[in-house]
Amino acid sequence: MNTSVKKLVTAVSASVALMAAGQAAAEIKIGIAGPMTGPVAQYGYMQFSGTRMAIELINAAGGINGEEIVAVEVDDVCDPKQAVTVANRLVNEGVQYVVGHLCSSSTQPASDIYEDEGILMITPASTSPDITQRGYELIFRTIGLDNMQGPVAGNYIVSQKPERVAVVHDKQQYGEGIATAVRDTLEDAGVEVAMFEGITAGDKDFSSLVTKIKQADVDFVYYGGYHPELGLILRQARQADVDAKFMGPEGVGNKDINTIAGEAAEGLLVTLPPAFDQKEENQELVAAFAEKGEDPSGPFVLPSYTAVQLIAEGIEMADSKDPFEVASALRSGTFETPIGTVQYDKAGDLKAFEFVVYEWHADGSKTPAN
Repeated sequence: MNTSVKKLVTAVSASVALMAAGQAAAEIKIGIAGPMTGPVAQYGYMQFSGTRMAIELINAAGGINGEEIVAVEVDDVCDPKQAVTVANRLVNEGVQYVVGHLCSSSTQPASDIYEDEGILMITPASTSPDITQRGYELIFRTIGLDNMQGPVAGNYIVSQKPERVAVVHDKQQYGEGIATAVRDTLEDAGVEVAMFEGITAGDKDFSSLVTKIKQADVDFVYYGGYHPELGLILRQARQADVDAKFMGPEGVGNKDINTIAGEAAEGLLVTLPPAFDQKEENQELVAAFAEKGEDPSGPFVLPSYTAVQLIAEGIEMADSKDPFEVASALRSGTFETPIGTVQYDKAGDLKAFEFVVYEWHADGSKTPAN
């Protein structure tokens, strides 16, 4: 089966006719693990939207070697303990492949279970380098790394010639990891990092942090973490007349930050994957999302779609459903996907991935930063 977007979309009507005729098919279970609830459920919506579309279109085109994909969706709330619980549930469900998890702090403990149980996992969103630096055979991702994204942000900050920078993070694996990469890039470039401060995820009152930022007299603030906290920090900083420029990673780049921060979100700088939904070769797929009333522009939608596509093509390339053989096929192959040409290194990381700096606006839109 050729799982190119064009052939998948045009195969839908033919497949529906076959299904109506009552053709039975064997099943291939794929676990989809991410946050359906909790403070970052908006990112989970992107993940589930992308995976559901891929499964629908691949099944419509005949499945994987004639076998239908069945999704087993589980909610990990982006909580490490819950991630372990749902990973064990997927093991008991007999799942051999997983798209997930989303938050790095959840992905890491879950990936230990998947590797031990012989389950192939592709995360579409977790950027912590630690996840793929343990010599595992079955762990992959369709997103770049903190040590790719951090230097992009750090070098952009350097180009703006700030005098003093504050780097803030949420003390979690993802947030602190990317904040550390930004700090190191700044220090290597000779930019003064006036403060490197951790906050507690879930807090609502950031007045003490805002006071420290004012006292440090910084003109640029980088935040490593997710949008719920940064939205509040932005709002409270503006109320305190802090006029520093703020920047964050892809974990802050969704419209919910506008609901929290209001007008204070205007001008926020965000590093994100490229706008895959704008690529000409993806327009038929974009139209398929539009027909369902869904938005494919979120940073994790098409990486999630791609994860399912890669599992399908890996099975076909290996001519086997054995996860270890599929993993070997993924490492040896070259795949054309909605996020571009995918090739993997030995660790399970993409050989190439680009992050872009955008300016966020009060209406939830974004434009490339100057």
